[in-house]
Amino acid sequence: MNRIVKMTAITALAAAAVSCGNRTGEQQGGDFKYLIDEFADLKVMRYRIPGWDDLTLQQKEYVYHLGEAAKYGRDILWDQHCKYNLQVRKVLERILENYSGDRDCADFQEFTVYAKRVFFSNGIHHHYAEDKFFPGCPEEYFRSLMEASGCDMDSADGLLAVIYDPSIFPQRKSNDPDGDIVKLSAVNFYENVTRAEVEKFYHDMTDPSDETPVSYGLNSKVVKGRDGVVREEVYKIGGLYSKALEKIVSELEKAAAVAENDLQKQYIATLIEYYRTGDLNLWDKYNIEWVQDTLGTVDFVNGFVEDYSDPLGRKASWEGLVNIKDHAASERTEILSENAQWFEDNSPVDARFKKKSVKGISAKVINATTLGGDCYPSTPIGINLPNADWIRKEHGSKSVTIANITHAYDLAAQESPKNTLNEFAWDENEIAMAKKYLSVTDEIHTDLHECLGHGSGQILPGVSPNALKEYSSTLEETRADLFGLYYIADPKLVELGILPDNEAYKAQYSNYIRNGAMVQFSRVELGRKNTEAHMQNRKLIADWCYEQGKAGNVIEKKVRDGKTYFVVNDYEALRGLFGKLLAEVQRIKSEGDYEAGKKLVETYAVNIDPELHREVKARYDALNLKPYGGFVNPEIVPVEKDGRIVDYKVEYTDDYLGQMLMYGQKYSTL
Repeated sequence: MNRIVKMTAITALAAAAVSCGNRTGEQQGGDFKYLIDEFADLKVMRYRIPGWDDLTLQQKEYVYHLGEAAKYGRDILWDQHCKYNLQVRKVLERILENYSGDRDCADFQEFTVYAKRVFFSNGIHHHYAEDKFFPGCPEEYFRSLMEASGCDMDSADGLLAVIYDPSIFPQRKSNDPDGDIVKLSAVNFYENVTRAEVEKFYHDMTDPSDETPVSYGLNSKVVKGRDGVVREEVYKIGGLYSKALEKIVSELEKAAAVAENDLQKQYIATLIEYYRTGDLNLWDKYNIEWVQDTLGTVDFVNGFVEDYSDPLGRKASWEGLVNIKDHAASERTEILSENAQWFEDNSPVDARFKKKSVKGISAKVINATTLGGDCYPSTPIGINLPNADWIRKEHGSKSVTIANITHAYDLAAQESPKNTLNEFAWDENEIAMAKKYLSVTDEIHTDLHECLGHGSGQILPGVSPNALKEYSSTLEETRADLFGLYYIADPKLVELGILPDNEAYKAQYSNYIRNGAMVQFSRVELGRKNTEAHMQNRKLIADWCYEQGKAGNVIEKKVRDGKTYFVVNDYEALRGLFGKLLAEVQRIKSEGDYEAGKKLVETYAVNIDPELHREVKARYDALNLKPYGGFVNPEIVPVEKDGRIVDYKVEYTDDYLGQMLMYGQKYSTL
């Protein structure tokens, strides 16, 4: 519930004209090529680490060990996504490393594309749509590759069925409103249990009067044994994922020895103890300590954090992110965090749901140094943590905008001669407005979404933080996006010097509606529903506002030369609609109104008009763009002299498949 995801060819609509005048020469790139690979619906990029040479040797060593800790969590995520993922990956790695036959034939090329897709998605299901995808080569050819590469053939039939049979694990996370979404999901969070059994299991251990509730189930798998008893298998050293966690802890201990300050050493010690015990009270303690660290240049995320992949919105996937602060760029986010109480007080939501005192909101712009787990290779561009509402209320939160990732997206787009703006914008005025303002308003909307949106509001006493169940992620992203959309049009942002003028927000409004109502469906296969939380959130907002504003023609659906366009006619009225919907979504969260939340999502977020979908796909496909993007990590390499480390240098690989195979060799633990 804490991240915003980049729409690689959509929010950067004006990428070919993005202004880079305020970026360093290193960020602008020179001869540095950002886009390094393209296949299927994906593109792979690399990112720079601005400011690396300004770090001290101690800070570089701290970053290095935190980065190693992030990489050692990779196998955990693969196993969480599906219990056969690691077996599939190891077969793919063995073939790619050992096959000595013809690698130029069409079938092997199709196999290679499949392998790249599996590596990108951390498993056999699409990283975003969550449907299983399939090799383009015949099953018997795949079998022959396994035999020729020395794979274990005793389990080949079963593994090939997992890979090729569309009826086996068809979706990583099911959203079927009529079925048991626990049993229908491929994720490895549950075994031999039903949704009803899981919900009863956690209901029985939850105290509704607890004002500091533990996030029960965040770091465990729920299983039912032969004895019929439902129990948890906890992720901890000595428990589930022990070998991976031992490696992570070893690197965290090395990092703590060179941390920047005592507070960092303290919360790393707490995190290590949490990994050793699995005690979620220690996870809360770690988050409270972590959120207080606002002075260090180096920061990180490491743990079981986000519940997007769980159909019930309770189990967390493992993720890691290491970063350094961009001190100059952070001035903007610091202004927002300093004014957090003003934004809370002036929000259009009911006074009952507002925080009387906003505490500990900190925000900064960062540059990523290592992506890991659920942040690799596809990563968010903004994050707000921790997720526990009571910790946000009592202790605050941290928000970040990941600048070097956003810049890499934009600069990679400039390496392509095509973009979607001319195809989907209505007229030259819209195009000019996007070119002038969209790059800056994208960043400001991310800041508002993460820094203030997720941290705003409060749930009422006695309301469970899991009350919205499978709809919680979509509704939380809707709430944060609406907060950003409502306030990006406020004159306060011009007064604070964050936006250049009172016209800039219009570029963001036009882009958001165009994207949410239409362009984003280029990512969804024909005949499929809209299932990913962020895409559902955008569709919900766009379609609800279109319907609610019909009488005033706030948003107009126009057709020209057989092509559909969504055009904002009344920006002020649209802001009013954003505020109205924000008030309702906040009410739903604060009161835990499951039925109202379900109705909103099922009515506006899920079903795509099939005729419009076909049109969008055809128009987008004609541009020959890749709708999804991800990254390889820079390699941080120790430099030795006379037997001791004297520096850490950054090497920028341009070999996507090579990094994936190297990670499989070096960081495989399970």
